[in-house]
Amino acid sequence: MGPPDDDPPETGPHEALAALWGAAGLPRDALGTLELPGGGPVLPSSFAVATAAQASLGAAALAAASYGRLRGCGPARVAVARRDAVAEATAWFALDGRVPDPWDPLSGLYPCGDGREPGWVRIHANFAHHREAALRVLGLAPGADRDDVGRALRGWRAEDVEAAAAGAGAVVAAARTFAQWDAHPQAGAIAGRPTVSIERIGDGPPIAPPASDDARRPLRGLRVLDLTRILAGPVAGRTLAAAGADVLLVNAPRLPNVDAIADTSRGKRSAHVDLRDPAGRDALRALLRDAHVLQQGYRPGALDALGFGPAALAAMRPGLVVVSLSAYGDVGPWAGRRGFDSLVQTATGFNDAEARAAGVGTPRAMPVQILDFSAGWLMAFGATAALHRQATEGGSWLVRVSLAGTGRWLRGLGRVRGGLATAAPAFDDRRESADSGFGRLEAIAHAARYDGSAVRWARASMPPGTHPASWAGFE
Repeated sequence: MGPPDDDPPETGPHEALAALWGAAGLPRDALGTLELPGGGPVLPSSFAVATAAQASLGAAALAAASYGRLRGCGPARVAVARRDAVAEATAWFALDGRVPDPWDPLSGLYPCGDGREPGWVRIHANFAHHREAALRVLGLAPGADRDDVGRALRGWRAEDVEAAAAGAGAVVAAARTFAQWDAHPQAGAIAGRPTVSIERIGDGPPIAPPASDDARRPLRGLRVLDLTRILAGPVAGRTLAAAGADVLLVNAPRLPNVDAIADTSRGKRSAHVDLRDPAGRDALRALLRDAHVLQQGYRPGALDALGFGPAALAAMRPGLVVVSLSAYGDVGPWAGRRGFDSLVQTATGFNDAEARAAGVGTPRAMPVQILDFSAGWLMAFGATAALHRQATEGGSWLVRVSLAGTGRWLRGLGRVRGGLATAAPAFDDRRESADSGFGRLEAIAHAARYDGSAVRWARASMPPGTHPASWAGFE
């Protein structure tokens, strides 16, 4: 089995990256300084997972280098190897020799329906409040297990569970085909949106980039406020930190995190700021005075309600680049809906299409959370592309990326004939280890190389709240 014969063949990574580059309005001569070695599928999938990883991370690395050249310190050559990019997208890490399980026992796919309308849903229960909300929707007690959930779902239509969960604060997605998703109002609402939207939102003169003489750290001195938690946004901040940016991760002290924060916090400092509190909002305003980029993953409208919408941010800090991440897009009936990579894959048709290509009846996830990683790298690309335009054109800028939009981009890269027969490599050679505030951290090395040199994060991963909410302490 495999993808349908009428699906387009896979697009090459250079072509995919060049399209992103041109849409962002960046100088095309920079494309000649990029190397994307490697070819073919790397993991078992009928989708162009390797191309998506290599092209999106390659775009982020090349944009950082191009911005560095504006400062007179950019590397002459940039390289992102295909296998190395895929290795980074596996999100593998270990703490003190233990590999954490990324999934709660209740998370995952379940059949539902009464036999007349069979379907599937995916439940995300990694956070306790999401797990408890899902159990309440199904009329189950807090201690219910997977068997209890499976029995309860037999009497539900998939889309009814999805809708009830959305109204109750749970995170559930009904499995759809591509055709069903394409007919959905949310798909129609974002159909004309660019994969990486870069929009000027304010006037003002160009801001001279901070001085730097380090070609291996082309973003050195750039100050980035990272108001994200799960997984694409933190990957974006980590990618900017790898290129030398000063990234301050800002977490709300009341909100939970997942184990992956130990991996995605490499290169960052980490502070607590409670935006519900007036003192917390004052602290963010103070940080904004010297920030170049603010990236956030709040649901659309949430920061606006606190006084930190894009227009307000541009007024507070003229020249700021604001990067906004959403699950399903910033417009349409699902603009405010919660979502994670696994659920967006399910809702938008990928799990069904991968299963059909494999010739199996159970929805099948792609081998990595490629929507998260590609979206994160596209956020980093968009941030640096907007910085480039700010430095040459002036103004304040808004960058928008969504998981669903990234999925649409991935679909457009075509299908991989025979990709599901690929044997996944171990990637042991891509691991590196270092002490961290979470313990001894072993994780995947960054895939970008500048002038042949491997990139390493300058700061150890530390738990939320370790550092003050201040730019003091960055070199």
